[in-house]
Amino acid sequence: MQGKSIFEKIIARMTMKHLLEKVLSILEAMKFSRGSFYLCYIMHNQLIQLISKSVKLSDSEKDLCTQYFEPVLYPKNRIIEEEGKVPKYLYFVVSGFVRLFHYNDKGDEVTTHINCPPGFITSYTNFANQTKSDENLECITGCELLRISKADLDLLIQESSAFKDFSFLVFQQSLSYNEKRAKELATLTAEQRYLKLITEKSELLQNVPMQYIASFLGMNPKSLSRIRKQIIK
Repeated sequence: MQGKSIFEKIIARMTMKHLLEKVLSILEAMKFSRGSFYLCYIMHNQLIQLISKSVKLSDSEKDLCTQYFEPVLYPKNRIIEEEGKVPKYLYFVVSGFVRLFHYNDKGDEVTTHINCPPGFITSYTNFANQTKSDENLECITGCELLRISKADLDLLIQESSAFKDFSFLVFQQSLSYNEKRAKELATLTAEQRYLKLITEKSELLQNVPMQYIASFLGMNPKSLSRIRKQIIK
């Protein structure tokens, strides 16, 4: 009589409960995979559509986009990049709201950027130079993101001139945004900054806590509350 195979020995050691749990987990994984495939397609398609507005992508370059950008899902209030560390990824926000913030000398949070989908976000200079950042990247809401590491971005740029042009454009837009924001904080009144936000990014008001918006606008929550009441009157 032949001895039992390794597989038969493993099964023999498992209780019926453990065996059932294992089967259910496999079935659930199969079900999730089918749903995830469709979700990944939707997420990558949004990225491809955005890039195609600026540069022309061949079919092979669209495939590279799918190959290098990794889909990830995060719950709200999740810190996905921490201060004091080198940013690991550049993120494309498919859905949800993400912010960059740091702590000032008093230990208060200062929100420097809030991303409205679709768009890219990271601590750009630190990501590009692979140096430690003093900012945190946090999901304000549940988020669907695509991410790419610096190493993979470098490979993508080497393989595609279109992505090279587009990545340069994204970095330029980041620099322009920072210059524009610094100018607005220096020249616009608190009320003017809030009115500008209402006009350009009204979706923030329905999805982002007021304390983050106040910090982003360079004021405290009480000042923002007063301005809101004055505008309503």
